[in-house]
Amino acid sequence: MKNKLIGYARCSTDGQDLTAQKQALKSLGVTPARIYTDHGLTGTNRARPGLDQALAAVREGDTFTVPKLDRLARSVPDARLIADQLEAKGVKLALGASVYDPSDPMGKMFFNILATFAEFESDLIRMRTREGMAIARAKGKLRGKQPKLSEKQQKELRRMHATGDYSISDLAEVFSVSRPTAYRTLKRTQT
Repeated sequence: MKNKLIGYARCSTDGQDLTAQKQALKSLGVTPARIYTDHGLTGTNRARPGLDQALAAVREGDTFTVPKLDRLARSVPDARLIADQLEAKGVKLALGASVYDPSDPMGKMFFNILATFAEFESDLIRMRTREGMAIARAKGKLRGKQPKLSEKQQKELRRMHATGDYSISDLAEVFSVSRPTAYRTLKRTQT
């Protein structure tokens, strides 16, 4: 039986598209029926059904193919675990057009170096995101969810409630908000 190419593609968010990765895998010789995918799952999330199916589909002598290492794993331990699974099955790993044999010492070393860089890149992205959010928060640009009613509307809702002529349901209807929003508006002034 001929050795097969098994492909895997992943994108982190539902807004991203797998088309470019699938096209890259096809150009590497992977047939569309042998491309497994995960959509909306991060590389740090180990529960990836598409990856599990792809790993189950490979047999001895096959080549497990991903367009780039960061599509496979974003941490060294996860990449190492996957490489160990491939090695135990006698499967080679292709990152783009480069094929690595996890049982070969040089292939194993190079794969570990690449996994270290993928994890480093992931850590840098996480660090930059936290720094950006801290800067935005310090500038007052990251304040969380804004109130549904303007200050003027909140004052009027409180004034109307104080008269005793309006129930919470009435106030919610007048201001086109939910009853919980009316309660939160009143509670906000009491504290």
